[in-house]
Amino acid sequence: MPRFSLRTKLILSFSVVIIVGVFLSTFIGIRLIDNTIIKQAQNKVRLDLNSAREVYKEESENIKDIIRLTAIRFFIKDAILKNDINKLKNELKKIMKNESLDILTLTDKDGRVIVRANNPEIYDDQLLKDEVVNCVLSNKQIVVATQILPQEELEKEGKELTEQARIDLILTPRARPRLETVETSGMIIKAAAPILDYDGNFIGILCGGKLLNQNYEIVDRVKEIVYKGEKYKEKDIGTVTIFHEDLRISTNVRRIDGKRAIGTRLSKEVYDQVIKKGIPWIGRAFVVNSWYITAYEPIKNINGKIIGSLYVGMLEAPYVELKNRVVFTFLGIAFISFIILSIIAYSVTTNITRPIKELLLATNRVAKGDLLQKINIKSHDEIGQLSDSFNHMIAELQKATENYISLTITLEEKVKEKTRELEKTQDQLIQSEKLTSLGKLAAGIAHEINNPLTSLLINSHLISEKLEENEFFQNEQPENYASLQENLKLIIDETTRCSTIVKGLLEFSRQTTPEKNLTNINEVIEETLLLFESQFLVHNVSIDKNLNKNLPSIMIDTNKIEQVFTNVILNALEATPKGGILSISSQVSADNQFVEVKFQDTGCGIPKENISKIFDPFFTTKGTKGTGLGLSVSYGIVQQHGGKIVVQSEVGEGTIFTISLLIDKTQKSY
Repeated sequence: MPRFSLRTKLILSFSVVIIVGVFLSTFIGIRLIDNTIIKQAQNKVRLDLNSAREVYKEESENIKDIIRLTAIRFFIKDAILKNDINKLKNELKKIMKNESLDILTLTDKDGRVIVRANNPEIYDDQLLKDEVVNCVLSNKQIVVATQILPQEELEKEGKELTEQARIDLILTPRARPRLETVETSGMIIKAAAPILDYDGNFIGILCGGKLLNQNYEIVDRVKEIVYKGEKYKEKDIGTVTIFHEDLRISTNVRRIDGKRAIGTRLSKEVYDQVIKKGIPWIGRAFVVNSWYITAYEPIKNINGKIIGSLYVGMLEAPYVELKNRVVFTFLGIAFISFIILSIIAYSVTTNITRPIKELLLATNRVAKGDLLQKINIKSHDEIGQLSDSFNHMIAELQKATENYISLTITLEEKVKEKTRELEKTQDQLIQSEKLTSLGKLAAGIAHEINNPLTSLLINSHLISEKLEENEFFQNEQPENYASLQENLKLIIDETTRCSTIVKGLLEFSRQTTPEKNLTNINEVIEETLLLFESQFLVHNVSIDKNLNKNLPSIMIDTNKIEQVFTNVILNALEATPKGGILSISSQVSADNQFVEVKFQDTGCGIPKENISKIFDPFFTTKGTKGTGLGLSVSYGIVQQHGGKIVVQSEVGEGTIFTISLLIDKTQKSY
């Protein structure tokens, strides 16, 4: 048995891996590149065919619309009914010219020609063999289709159309054998529409269309839309063709002399699949004098018979060049990779064997005891020698391991202890943050509301006391004195109520239970409105009340619900700075579960993006003038009552707040 050094084994192993890896990656990479490029080209040409089909369909629909709109014009009905042939000739000829039609023909209800706009001398023949006209005669509906007109029918429509349709067949490589040398039939997009008199009776047919032979409007429009004039070595990359069977009748494919390849033929393999079998072709095909990535699909007449095909194609040469360039680049990278990996393998093996030899000498020096566990590596290379020395080291390592285990256990206990301390600290921080947030809320309320309320309450009491001490005013103007005392009492009462509201807000944050009493909601509305009488005058807001007097009493906390109404009314006043109407109504909901109170203003409205936020705490659009707590507090109060509050708004039209409060069914009395 030959004995190889570790270095030799590593070099041989690296060499095998490098050679196999580079070969497989190169082979698979080239195949993937080839498939990817071809697939991308086929996907592109498939999309291009969709675009061509849409343009062709658009042209058909355009012709259909022209015929449909012309068929319903009054002059045609009148001229047919009055047999005014001269007017029909003149008008139809103008329409044909203005709409760029090649054919525009009018028949009577039996399909007999009355007027041919392009050739008025020929008439009185029947078009019963015309498949498009026949379809209209059968179902009295407008139709559009592609059809083939033989030479004799084209001659009736005009000699210039016969000349345009005539195409000499050109010998084309890979085309199927064909005895004919010239094509005289024409492919035409044709539409026909029924003509009805004023009573809806069928009195004739109007048909018209465009000859596709040597008409390049569609193919050039598709080429401009899809390929935008892109060229490769002075040759158009993209081409479009309309075939009559296997004959190019409209194309922007060029021959070697630069002329359009009219008269050239479809390759036999494409003809057999597309024309004979009716299966679209997506793939490589020989077109006139070059290979293209192509897409073909059948063109059918109104009866479903295949009469031609629509083609789009891109030169294969740019993709072949791209593929070759990428393949050669990939091969170059693979070769360079092989060289680099070989150098690395040599360097790595050298670096591996040298430390092993050094480690072998070092372990022999430090080994001091027997091993409890031995490594049994039977090898005649450096690894085998290293294993013998390493077994001596394990004994000493075993001793050290016991110390490490003890140390590890101690460390784990310390880590657990620190983790518990961190979790405890984290809980304290979270609780601290909650208390801080609650403190900020309370401080804000105290700063913004309590101080001014306290000042207002003290001054109101002082004024009241001064009035009581003024005997002259009491005796000389008793009516004014009584009125002033009443207003001061109202101020003191409402200021005290505001303090109660602040207290209620703080209680609400702690989810306190409302103190409910059986109450008539209309009375709460009236009491709330009484507080705002002067503000309604100042804001020039008129009140429109529509309160249902037969509402059942409901269990509510009167102060809290009055606070809700106050917040809603204040918002309505702020939304109508220039005056308006505030409509207030009360009623029982449709399901008899709630009492509904609606507040509808004619103010500025709420933007859609803000509607979902208006009940969020601290959300406000008033800048520093508002705290953003009013509606959020109101929302919470209504929820505590088992109710709901809904807002509807349109900017510039106003806002509707609907507050629904649950009816205690045991108390219903309506």
